[in-house]
Amino acid sequence: MKPGIPLLFGAVLLAACGEPPKDAASTAASAKPALTVTTVAPQQADWPQTLKAGGNVAAWQEAVIGPEISNYRITEVRVNVGDVVRRGQTLALIAPETVDSEYAEIRASVAEAQAVVAETRASHERARQLREKGFYSAQQATQTQAAADTAQARLEAANARLQTAALKKSRTSIVASDDGIVSARTATVGMIVQPGQELFRLIRGARLEWRAEVGAAELGRIKPGQTVRLTAPGGEPIDGTVRALAPTVDPKTATALVYVDLPATAAGKLSAGMFASGEFKLGNKPALTLPQSALLLREGFAYVFKLEGSKVVQVKVATDRRNDDRIEVTGLDPGARVVASGVGFLADGDTVRIVDSTEAKPKQ
Repeated sequence: MKPGIPLLFGAVLLAACGEPPKDAASTAASAKPALTVTTVAPQQADWPQTLKAGGNVAAWQEAVIGPEISNYRITEVRVNVGDVVRRGQTLALIAPETVDSEYAEIRASVAEAQAVVAETRASHERARQLREKGFYSAQQATQTQAAADTAQARLEAANARLQTAALKKSRTSIVASDDGIVSARTATVGMIVQPGQELFRLIRGARLEWRAEVGAAELGRIKPGQTVRLTAPGGEPIDGTVRALAPTVDPKTATALVYVDLPATAAGKLSAGMFASGEFKLGNKPALTLPQSALLLREGFAYVFKLEGSKVVQVKVATDRRNDDRIEVTGLDPGARVVASGVGFLADGDTVRIVDSTEAKPKQ
């Protein structure tokens, strides 16, 4: 054998056993699954419809309590802001000394007027008897009658002043006009009171309401009697009831107020003037739902990966209501199957390996 033949045979064998072409290598790599996934199908559910809104908590009604007498000094204040009071309870006391002296003086004038009335009536009676005997003229009898009538009128005027003094005396105690919670207090010891002056402000019945601001386009979906759920700052839910809708819409904000009655227990969780958010319950409506793990959020949009054979196709969907770990989607075929989780590791057109939920679980 010639010396060059073994070398030639070795070169041919090396070429036959060498690396595969680059195109074949890339094809094999592209066919390799990018991820092992489980799939899920959208589920139909009858979910409640809600409308979110925000607004301020306010007193249902407030009572302003002030003095009914003037130029008297407050000697005692018995309540403070936040105290629960009952109708007729004393909130503050006004110095009674001057009022008592005025009452005593007028009562004495009433007694004096009564004595004058008795005297003039007796004089008139004597004059009548003497007139019958011819000792008195008719003019004198008329004069005694006028004197008796005048004394009676003065007595009635004194009694009227006595009633006024008695009423003023009773007003030295400033009392609550209704059951409720003291929400404001300006009364202080030593203050000289004046008519119309506000001393206390009272939340009537300790009753609060939520004044929700709702867009004009949504007002038609809200009716009196509907249930509303607020969330207290501590996270506790508070259920209220729609009482009324405002008859006008603010032209600047295109919103209207919806008045929601809150239960008595809300007073310990919410305060008047506090901003709160809540949801109006508008009844149930069917929804096509997926677990939240099946959605990919990217650049403000939501996507799912729909299975087509062994590949996935990225599909844009719209989201709406949420319930626990599921979310309502639109824009997806109800019969489609989508990747259930791990969507953040996928790209459009990836090849995947599909397993059922039991196979996907790690072995113990």
